[in-house]
Amino acid sequence: MKVIHEIAGYTAMGEPVFYFKVVNASGAWVGFTNWGARWIEAGVPDSEGRLTDVITGYDNPMEYLSDTYYMGATVGRFANRIANASFLIDGLTYRLETNDGRHTNHGGYSGFHQRLWKWEKLADGICFMLASPDGDGGYPGNLEVTVEYRWSECNELSVDYFGVSDKPTYLNMTNHAYFNLSGTKEKILSHSLYIPAQKIVEINAGFIPTGMVTPVAGTPFDFTCRKQLGEDIYTDNQQLRDNRGYNHCYILKEQPSHDMVLAACLCEPVSKRRLTVMTDLPGVLLYTAGYYESPDTAVCLETQFFPDTPSHPHFPSCLLRPGNEYRQRTVYRFDLDFPE
Repeated sequence: MKVIHEIAGYTAMGEPVFYFKVVNASGAWVGFTNWGARWIEAGVPDSEGRLTDVITGYDNPMEYLSDTYYMGATVGRFANRIANASFLIDGLTYRLETNDGRHTNHGGYSGFHQRLWKWEKLADGICFMLASPDGDGGYPGNLEVTVEYRWSECNELSVDYFGVSDKPTYLNMTNHAYFNLSGTKEKILSHSLYIPAQKIVEINAGFIPTGMVTPVAGTPFDFTCRKQLGEDIYTDNQQLRDNRGYNHCYILKEQPSHDMVLAACLCEPVSKRRLTVMTDLPGVLLYTAGYYESPDTAVCLETQFFPDTPSHPHFPSCLLRPGNEYRQRTVYRFDLDFPE
């Protein structure tokens, strides 16, 4: 395994922005930058053995400094939305940054995607570290978080998230990579997707959970049998219109646990590339990039706790208390999909 790094450029404050490349014995690679602890490349083979980057992003790591789409970013403190940009912990109300109308999204303006992370090399990857001070974005607690990316010889990327805080706080991290397994910038409508979840988190027109869950059976949101993303994405459905496609959290677990479960399996018919996502998190957010500058040309599979969890006590909780450790894992495996 080779772990290579170089300086890609400098921030306005003169701090170095690094590009990292981790290459296994077959030549397959993954790329990262310490700006937002981002996963920005995955060069994996097609059925003919051709290596192509299947993560949609920018040509130069420095372009991520002005990114507004969270591309490849480690998202935090809280992935997705919190209603009215506030929550209550032990009788105290905390006000967060409002960057989505009156709500907060992906950690607000002070989110982890906008930070230059410390780093160290691992034998098979990169470890990123960040200190988020008490009051950061309105969140309580001096929080220390770590993200470890490890690349295997069988083209499997494991992402491990860790966090500790000196005050009770909510923590819900995810990775926001945009996948297009064709290795092109074409629409992902022919990609087929399987998600074993029977229910999704119901949301209103402002993308805020109502607290209810909705069965997927008989709806355009049903991926319990593998189907192409394009089959229903343009269906005359209010939820799909409001979200410009899929932007919904699928329920993998009713209760939190560290058991790994299948979150999704994404396949591309021409290259035969397949991406299998395993996680110990309770949900996976399916986003077909409707708000990206080139809509429907990539798909995100964001493993996470449910959106707006602090407002709904019956949702699996991601409240982190002093003395406890936030510890979550997601694994992305790239291989080939052939008919059995």
